[in-house]
Amino acid sequence: MSKSQTIIFKHKPVIIGSYSIVGPKEGKGNFGPYFNYVMKDDSFGEDSYEKAEKKMLESAIVGAIEDAKLKPKDIQLILAGDLLNQIISSSYAARNFSVSFLGLFGACSTMAESLAIGSTFIDSQHFEKVVCCTGSHFSTAERQFRFPLELGNQRPPTSQWTVTGAGATVLATRGEGPRIEMATFGKVIDYGVNDVNDMGAAMAPAAMDTMLAHFRDTGRTPDDYDLIVTGDLGKLGSEILIDLMEYNGFKLGLNYNDCGQMYFTRNQNTLSGASGCGCSATVLNSFIIDKLRKGELRKVLFMPTGALMSTTAAQQGETIPGVCHAIVIESDVVSNKVKPYGKSRALVNSDKQDDSESSVNSEEEDNTKNKGKAVAKKAKPSEKSKGKKTNQVAKKKED
Repeated sequence: MSKSQTIIFKHKPVIIGSYSIVGPKEGKGNFGPYFNYVMKDDSFGEDSYEKAEKKMLESAIVGAIEDAKLKPKDIQLILAGDLLNQIISSSYAARNFSVSFLGLFGACSTMAESLAIGSTFIDSQHFEKVVCCTGSHFSTAERQFRFPLELGNQRPPTSQWTVTGAGATVLATRGEGPRIEMATFGKVIDYGVNDVNDMGAAMAPAAMDTMLAHFRDTGRTPDDYDLIVTGDLGKLGSEILIDLMEYNGFKLGLNYNDCGQMYFTRNQNTLSGASGCGCSATVLNSFIIDKLRKGELRKVLFMPTGALMSTTAAQQGETIPGVCHAIVIESDVVSNKVKPYGKSRALVNSDKQDDSESSVNSEEEDNTKNKGKAVAKKAKPSEKSKGKKTNQVAKKKED
């Protein structure tokens, strides 16, 4: 096992708390009813988008700790990262907690990176309670990596929409909740893509490499999982991954999907789908963990992908390296009922639009067969967080 990229945890860390917070556009997407808190506007009551991103991370950390029925003083370590230079959102958020902090940069793979490292600390019994967190903001990422928002540049069909949102997970040595079974650490893979508006093509080879390593190390196949979900390859990137895996002898079936492809509805005009650290982080800490807690999903292979680029490297014509880390999460609920998702890659649909407009259904599929099989039903934005516990940071006035 000296060349193995996979760690099988002896003392499986338990997910005892989770929290997700998103912007208004994200709240209107396919996972809207599952998020803990939907902001009224992208500024979140702050005078800059960067401060809003920091506040989202603070809110996610506090919310996850509250969900675990703990207090900040009970946490021994925070693992967090984001997309901004010097990961300022995470570092500035961590300064409000008197807790040890490790800042991470895995781009959009950071949620899996933090879970893998946090699980390793828990498994080795060096820590008992760890928070893993990441987030992103559309407006901060756009003006750092692409163009000023004021220019209103036209977006090509391959581009994706950076999710405004943050998600946090509390891991512990004991308790009730889904368990982290293993983690596969990915390699940096570069197939020569240099288009900053085509992240899916840049990251798909890294997802392939990590998935192949995981199956090689564990002897498993895609059929061993109820759900295999990549982070933010989007429509194009996930199609490339399916082709790459089939070329290598693994056919990804109906249990495979991509957070970026599922996130928004088609009429939200996000072209190839969603991206950003907040994409996989908010889907994991809402929809996926909810299904694991209910036993509707038993075993999930969670594989966020990251494009390890910088503005300087992109301006100098460098290609875009990608990385992907894989986390296996298993439900602690004994159930004989695994939620059937029908003859479609769609896990969620919107009942406010025609089947032809759904962003998570393939155009080639017979959408009429999937009517009535929707997992989530759309709720009005004002109803999404109604009756849910919001944390002390998110309660602050946003206007």
